[in-house]
Amino acid sequence: MSTERRAPLDRRRVADTALRLLNEAGLEGLTLRAIAKELDVKAPALYWHFKDKQALLDEMATEIYRRMAADTRLDPAGTWQDGLRTTSRGLRTALLGYRDGAKVYSGSRFTGIDHAPQQEAYLRLTTEAGFTLAQAAAAGRTVNAYTIGFVTEEQGVEPLPGQRREGYDVDERARILADFPLSAAAGRELFTDYDDQFEEGLELVITGISTRYKIP
Repeated sequence: MSTERRAPLDRRRVADTALRLLNEAGLEGLTLRAIAKELDVKAPALYWHFKDKQALLDEMATEIYRRMAADTRLDPAGTWQDGLRTTSRGLRTALLGYRDGAKVYSGSRFTGIDHAPQQEAYLRLTTEAGFTLAQAAAAGRTVNAYTIGFVTEEQGVEPLPGQRREGYDVDERARILADFPLSAAAGRELFTDYDDQFEEGLELVITGISTRYKIP
């Protein structure tokens, strides 16, 4: 009989394993049975920690956030615009680290208060810049939604960096749309250079927030 001691099974270990398997199977292929097999336990053991798959997704999203927050720090002396840029870029980087990362994150709820320190720092930064609390919340919510939506679309084309789905060949798209020259040419704007696309969209959102609330 093996005397090797197995690491205790807890929520965070299960979520960590699920995130590793996510890159292999994608969200649709991620099952509690596959996770249990990877952990060398029976599937029912996972139900002690998660009542269903959505509960697991909540913990996975929380773990994604924990990892993002560990690598992302707001500068309390910086501008509110830079605060939004830092947060948005950090979230995009974190989501792109996992196949279907944006789908896992979208609609999930945090399972603890790991998000509170960074949220508090953001709200302090923006309210001190002249935002009301309601405006600061709306600005953060809007940039967050932009980031998750952008990455969802980005991962629909490139599930993992450097991996492009069939059907998104820009030249082939242009050939099919030859009778619609503007639409054909727009393909390169829509389906290439995602880093540049993201930055341009982020600046559009931030400029809109500044204009809406008249805060420079």
